Amino acid sequence: MRLCFASNNAHKLDEIRPLLPAGLELLSLADIGCHEELPETQDTLEGNARQKAEYVRQHYGVACFADDTGLEVTALNGAPGVYSARYAGPQRLAEDNVAKLLQELAGQPDRSARFRTVVALAGADGIMHEFAGEVAGVITEDRRGTAGFGYDPVFAPTEGDGRTFAEMSGAEKNRISHRARAVAGLVAFLNEE
Repeated sequence: MRLCFASNNAHKLDEIRPLLPAGLELLSLADIGCHEELPETQDTLEGNARQKAEYVRQHYGVACFADDTGLEVTALNGAPGVYSARYAGPQRLAEDNVAKLLQELAGQPDRSARFRTVVALAGADGIMHEFAGEVAGVITEDRRGTAGFGYDPVFAPTEGDGRTFAEMSGAEKNRISHRARAVAGLVAFLNEE
């Protein structure tokens, strides 16, 4: 079975590849010749994931799944949320996003947060399926670790041992991450097909 993941983000592809069933051929956007920016104009994670998956299915004729992930910080009323990737501006630089987040939380006693991922699958039959995953945690006072990407250096999951995602190996992160949980729902669905 061939399935496109609507991303060219090498970090996401590396995270997801080991979670998928054996025998599934995972294609990136580059693999199917898609080099344009996918639309993300919805105001929810669910909407963006569906929009990207359907865009690829319609324009490239391949079954596709897409994800959208948001970091929701309690003290910031759920921000950055759906705008996590472009929190500090349209340049979408993780370093800038993390710096803005730490600045906005300076002196804030409540540093609780959660990561939420929604995966939308646009099947070849045109039917849309959704799978969600989340993980609770806290935003650390400073960056720790060099693995991972995005907000990983400042997010310490509650069910972990105090380390940030960026201090964990890929396998450790995949045992508890929001994306892994959403992808587990996708995998269970694919295994039933």
